[in-house]
Amino acid sequence: MNNLLRLIGRRLIALPIMVIGVTILVFFIMALSPIDQAYSVLGENATEEQAQQYRDEHGLSDPLIVQYGNYMIGLCQGDFGTYGASQASVGEKIASALPITLELTFAGLIIALIFSVILGVISALYRDKWPDQLIRVISIIFIAMPSFWLAVLLILLFSSNLGVLPASGELPDFFTDPGGWIARMAMPSIALAVPVIGQMTRVIRTSMVEELDKDYVRTALGAGIPKATVVARNVLRNALISPVTVLGLRIAHLIGGAVVIEVIFNLPGMGMAILQAITSNYVLLVQGVVLVVALSFIIINIIVDMLYILIDPRIRTV
Repeated sequence: MNNLLRLIGRRLIALPIMVIGVTILVFFIMALSPIDQAYSVLGENATEEQAQQYRDEHGLSDPLIVQYGNYMIGLCQGDFGTYGASQASVGEKIASALPITLELTFAGLIIALIFSVILGVISALYRDKWPDQLIRVISIIFIAMPSFWLAVLLILLFSSNLGVLPASGELPDFFTDPGGWIARMAMPSIALAVPVIGQMTRVIRTSMVEELDKDYVRTALGAGIPKATVVARNVLRNALISPVTVLGLRIAHLIGGAVVIEVIFNLPGMGMAILQAITSNYVLLVQGVVLVVALSFIIINIIVDMLYILIDPRIRTV
């Protein structure tokens, strides 16, 4: 237990260090941008005097290290800055967009996990037989499908031709209208999950095959324990250790893919926010969105690391 607590403590200690590293990287990369924040807010018709006044009022004339210090002070107070001529809050924009991206990522993750575990287990149990060969072909096809390309096909089939699923429109709240939420999220989630299903299916199959060939499985089967019991209680749990490691990278794929999928399906998440920020030259909004997405990725990977520690007891002794 002490080793487990130490490992978890290391991950938590590393979190603020990584957060500071991300803020430094994002801030100074955006500081090198040729875009002038003053003109992006005031408009191209603003005079140089007005732009200079804006820079002085918002500390843009200070040295970069001073600007970074002020930015970090603002972040610690929950202030991401403002954008646009209306001086809209970056924090409020992120607060409204981030839940939608997380909902889409979570929905895609659930679909990917369910189907990859089912297909991976079936493929391993019927190794080198026709179900295995069929699933392996399907997984290769899924891996080769870009999410944005599949999204277009789904829209053409289920929205344009059949008219059974909406490709745009307002996203209902899940708790007030679960049916409407599922209908609106179905195509984006599937488009996001399919490539991950192909990748995770192959990983789970390989891990299951390795586990099924171990001596303890043959011993348990020789002792008369039903194969289904051995697979469910021992093989599956041990076989999921390696896929959980890969899952952290796949979550990054889901988060990055969600940003693109949101634009295709007109979901007002982080993808639409960063598209608006880039097209309108809202530097602080770009900075805030990129920072939050990066931090989300870091936090999720730390959670995956902790899950890996809990699943594999051998790691606790390190």
